[in-house]
Amino acid sequence: MAGLELLSDQGYRVDGRRAGELRKIQARMGVFAQADGSAYIEQGNTKALAVVYGPHEIRGSRARALPDRALVNCQYSSATFSTGERKRRPHGDRKSCEMGLQLRQTFEAAILTQLHPRSQIDIYVQVLQADGGTYAACVNAATLAVLDAGIPMRDFVCACSAGFVDGTALADLSHVEEAAGGPQLALALLPASGQIALLEMDARLHEDHLEQVLEAAAQAAQDVHILLDRVVRQHVREASILLGD
Repeated sequence: MAGLELLSDQGYRVDGRRAGELRKIQARMGVFAQADGSAYIEQGNTKALAVVYGPHEIRGSRARALPDRALVNCQYSSATFSTGERKRRPHGDRKSCEMGLQLRQTFEAAILTQLHPRSQIDIYVQVLQADGGTYAACVNAATLAVLDAGIPMRDFVCACSAGFVDGTALADLSHVEEAAGGPQLALALLPASGQIALLEMDARLHEDHLEQVLEAAAQAAQDVHILLDRVVRQHVREASILLGD
């Protein structure tokens, strides 16, 4: 990565975007008829698929049932061909377990679990291609899948990454920008209230710059919300036409 200019003097990034500009996002809902909810999303070259089952009875030990709310189970995996590295274990490794935990914490903050006590909601997310912003793509795909399943939520959950390069906050990092090793954070936001569902930072950043990077991620998450809302409305229109309504 030595010598690579992540931000030009004119304010352009490696892929031609401005500092706060999102990569192109495309998404579809209802991609699997067998699941209660499903969605596919592309954020730049990062591609993720999410499926949702539930609410349903607790599988396995009934002792796991929560008397006042639903149990949210999230599992993450990545396809063996998703990156240039060939992994022997595309799921079940430490990174996959950590990602599954982060997704569970994120959606426990958004799903109205108290409406479905003693039940279970399963969210499965698989990354088909990884090119930066993996957590954000997983959250955004899972949000669409949960909505497709008709599970009540407090709000959309919209996520985006951000970093800090040459005194400038960059939103929606690509793999090249992540690999440069600068300060990065991932933010999951409930856009209507501004409530943070999850915030993670994986490198040191001076507190004088934290607010700037956080604002860049929050604004990008709001921009993601506009796009996801458009996808949901389009899906509802298409479903209404099929039903002859």
